[in-house]
Amino acid sequence: MADKILVIDDEETTVQLITILLERRGYEVIKAYRAEDGLRKAYRNQPDLVLLDIMMPDMDGWDVCKRLREMSDVPIIFLTARGETKDVVRGLEMGADDYIVKPYDNDELVARVKAHLRRSPKPNMSEELVFDGGDFRVNFMNREVRVRNELKHLTPKEFNLLGVLVRNAGRVVPRTELVSEAWGEEYSDAIDSLKLYIHYLRQKIEVDAQRPEYILTSRGVGYRFVNR
Repeated sequence: MADKILVIDDEETTVQLITILLERRGYEVIKAYRAEDGLRKAYRNQPDLVLLDIMMPDMDGWDVCKRLREMSDVPIIFLTARGETKDVVRGLEMGADDYIVKPYDNDELVARVKAHLRRSPKPNMSEELVFDGGDFRVNFMNREVRVRNELKHLTPKEFNLLGVLVRNAGRVVPRTELVSEAWGEEYSDAIDSLKLYIHYLRQKIEVDAQRPEYILTSRGVGYRFVNR
């Protein structure tokens, strides 16, 4: 089976050129032109390596790298026009495995990709996230949620919504981002339904849905899962 490489870059021409280069070497390329789409495809496809740009409009590569590192040890190579030493140092300190400055040499890029794939074990996204001293568990492999050791029966849409919140535990997830990541871009106009689904979730996972302890509202912005 071919190694899967996720390319996250808002420059379409760059992504297409990298795709041609890597596919000719036998790799499977997953393309993402937006940071959020890249994170979503990382969750779903579990790539063997990520090529990541820094300067993107919706979320910069620094934040993407940080969020990838929270869920996986997948090799990350920054591929960017920012070539100052301070940027290289910052990228490596944030958890990236390598840093390549554009314009790049094709042979060098392929060689570095091969080297990191050779050294790295196959990555595994976190199959289970545990909170509240073990009282709150989300198992992504079995799509199960247990609160105080009680199995909670969630619909697929509810589970996907909770999945995005716990993957981003401690961070306020804006409503549009939450809907897009949980349900897909085609549901971007379903923000009005979000409040109702949050209500359903709270009814199932909170001790008192009127005084939630896990899913908190950031008024006018979105929702945050409490990381404790």
